[in-house]
Amino acid sequence: MKLFIIAAVLAVAAAATSSYKPEYKPPTYSAPAYSKPAYSAPTYSAPTYSAPAYPAPAYSAPAYKDNKYADITITSQSDERNLDGSSQWSYAQSDYTTREESQVQKKMQGVKYDSYGKATYEDVMGNTNKGSSYWVSPEGRKFTLTWVADDAGFQPKGDHLPVAPVHVYELPVAPVHEYELPVAPALPYKRTGAGY
Repeated sequence: MKLFIIAAVLAVAAAATSSYKPEYKPPTYSAPAYSKPAYSAPTYSAPTYSAPAYPAPAYSAPAYKDNKYADITITSQSDERNLDGSSQWSYAQSDYTTREESQVQKKMQGVKYDSYGKATYEDVMGNTNKGSSYWVSPEGRKFTLTWVADDAGFQPKGDHLPVAPVHVYELPVAPVHEYELPVAPALPYKRTGAGY
């Protein structure tokens, strides 16, 4: 009988468990209340830097004069440039040094090479130059130099320039040989061939 009661209790419990469904209710939360943060306006101040203090450089006095010829001045000066390519300029100094120079354009023969290395002579424009200069040496000697530079090269003239020595001699003469040229001997000539 005990078994029967236990079985009946179990059957009732099983029937009760199978029909029980728990009801789920989601939890409810109240919305959080945050207070708005209060920020104070930032205050920035510009940084301050103290000026660096560098000591002034110390240089020893130079052992030479800055201008060796400070007492020499330019007394006259000219410079002329022309559209045709010619020009002339000159100057004079208080120590009596002078210089003048001029140049002009001149048509002259020039060598031109093609891509094969062949040289041809053509008319080209070039500068010709002439001038003169005068100065006094520290020993008091006076110098004058004149020059011309053109298609014949640089040609300076001056009493102070060295002169190549001139050799005077007679050119050797080739000896004259007198002889008779040999003459080939005359051979008898006889015509041969058809008809003779």
